[in-house]
Amino acid sequence: MELFKNTNIDFLGKKGIFIGASLVLTAVGLVSWIGKGGLKYGIDFTGGANIVARFSSKPPVDKIRSVISAKIPGELSVQEVAGENEVIIGTPIKGDVALQQETKVIRETLDATFGGGGGKLDLNNTSIQALTDKLRDPLQAASVALSEEQLRGLATAIMNFKNTPPRSGLLTSMDQLSAVQGVTPQVLGVIKEQCGLAQFAIRSAEVVGPKIGAELKNKAILATLYALGGMLIYLAFRFEFSYGLAAVIAVFHDVLITLGLFSLFDKEISLNVVAALLTLVGYSMNDTIVVFDRIRESLKNARKELNPQIVNDSINQTLSRTILTSGLTFISSLALLLFGGPVLNGFSFALVVGILVGTYSSIFVASPILILWHDSVQSRKKAAAAPAK
Repeated sequence: MELFKNTNIDFLGKKGIFIGASLVLTAVGLVSWIGKGGLKYGIDFTGGANIVARFSSKPPVDKIRSVISAKIPGELSVQEVAGENEVIIGTPIKGDVALQQETKVIRETLDATFGGGGGKLDLNNTSIQALTDKLRDPLQAASVALSEEQLRGLATAIMNFKNTPPRSGLLTSMDQLSAVQGVTPQVLGVIKEQCGLAQFAIRSAEVVGPKIGAELKNKAILATLYALGGMLIYLAFRFEFSYGLAAVIAVFHDVLITLGLFSLFDKEISLNVVAALLTLVGYSMNDTIVVFDRIRESLKNARKELNPQIVNDSINQTLSRTILTSGLTFISSLALLLFGGPVLNGFSFALVVGILVGTYSSIFVASPILILWHDSVQSRKKAAAAPAK
């Protein structure tokens, strides 16, 4: 399938405009980066504790901050997740033991403030084993004959039901459990007697020590640099050094602009984002290689030196493939950004931005750099040959 046939767009003729746009985008990102004192790193790299809590209604952020601050001195962040009844409670860098203790205090404080109370087992914040142990004797007393295997299966079914959408870890009424297989009216009556429902549920709890965070940060930087270095070596063997250099500069340009936009929009850099950046590096490089491969074929067929016309023709010939591939990937990434939720927001944002910038750089950055490098080499050769003549 070809979207564009026999196109003859002078891409290199407008290279000054597009390279200028790249410089502006890079400068804006760097100004934001420097102005904010660096990138905003997530808990993966800085260390700390992050607890994501889901509430049955709009979370009372001020109350949450107040009750937890009374227990834990120092800086504390309580961030509401847009479009969800969820908050992210974060504590800054501290020792590993202190982080574990603070995580426990946060859980206990939330339970004391928003828990079901009455000394009952909180069904929204319990485990399969705890629920199994809680129901064993009451069910026997109620003449509900269940083997140990059946009892554990019942507890597992209840937990699975609770954790599936649209509940997503939070039950608002015990009567919802009537939809679970094995929960008869008699069993439901026992559950209501023994269990309660808190107004919240802990969705996730991450604790990363400062040493581990720093180590992950260094490894993420090294992984990106190794990827770029490996691709430069591969392209130097597969094509020529000039091709590899142009492609690596273009990919570095993509990563730099993407990170600048992360700073501009105040988004966190997490391990998910690093994974997206490495994906972007591979994706952008693949796009550039397709164009460069066509340039090499055109040079063999025409038996000419590299020139702007051959580069323009090669870009035009691969334009349909580039737009189709990038367009489909962009649509998938955009859907992930819009509907993937807060956990995947950074990852999907990096992909959406990276695909746009990577496709743009394959055409308007890598190819002009290749021509500039080639012209520079030829000029030096002529200059060196002139005295000999």
